[in-house]
Amino acid sequence: MSSTDSIEIVNRDYARGPFRAAIFDFDGTLSLLRRNWQAVMIPMMVEILAETGTQETRDQLHTCVDEFVMRLNGKQTIYQMIQLAEEVTKRGGVALDPLTYKHRYHDLLWEQVGGRVESVRNNSVPADSLTVPGSRPLLEWLQRSETVMYLASGTDISYVRDEVTVLGLDHFFGDHIYGAIDDYKNFSKAMIIERMIRDAGFAGNEIVGFGDGYVEIEEIKKVGGLAIGVASDEEACEGINEWKRNRLIQAGADIIIGDYRELGSLQSLIQLA
Repeated sequence: MSSTDSIEIVNRDYARGPFRAAIFDFDGTLSLLRRNWQAVMIPMMVEILAETGTQETRDQLHTCVDEFVMRLNGKQTIYQMIQLAEEVTKRGGVALDPLTYKHRYHDLLWEQVGGRVESVRNNSVPADSLTVPGSRPLLEWLQRSETVMYLASGTDISYVRDEVTVLGLDHFFGDHIYGAIDDYKNFSKAMIIERMIRDAGFAGNEIVGFGDGYVEIEEIKKVGGLAIGVASDEEACEGINEWKRNRLIQAGADIIIGDYRELGSLQSLIQLA
């Protein structure tokens, strides 16, 4: 394990490229509009489980929920809700349709996120203040190098398209913006990577992936690409979130960064075609 400034190289044998395509997660990797979403999802789920009449304490329920919510981070939100429904059933409760839970969560989260989105939309808050630091210069560098960029998020596609546009990042990705759909079995980050290889003709080792969740790192590694774990501290907007760092390393991340401020150092590690 070695480092270059604030960049931690976990795997010295990481894929060297040259890279012709890049795939990004959105929330926590580029966007901070939905920061602290866990503080909405986890209490909602704890409340739902407490209503089953379980003998577990709130702390015990919080520990249970926190584990599966963060384990499934990076997958579509519906998977966390499917797990919630299973946990309700385990405790003798009557579970609602996972889509119902998902919509309830979105309504609660929007009370927090909606104001941020509108503040950027009406120019009262600069877009870059709600992106992971250094995101725009990184995307501009990749664009200048004619690297084809893809965005794949576990958040619903309608929100993703709106929020990436509000942040002024949509032109970097063009038509390659993907997000969750209600027919959840017909979308996954693995499917997008497969499409990049099958339809666009990129070899797995020509793809560099950026993400702050377990799923995207794991999928990039499966195809032999370079997996860059973004252990962003979404509240402080600087430094490393140690919980994320540990999870990203477990997932197989080759390189760990907190943000993209050290772009020069990152460029020296990523050889573009």
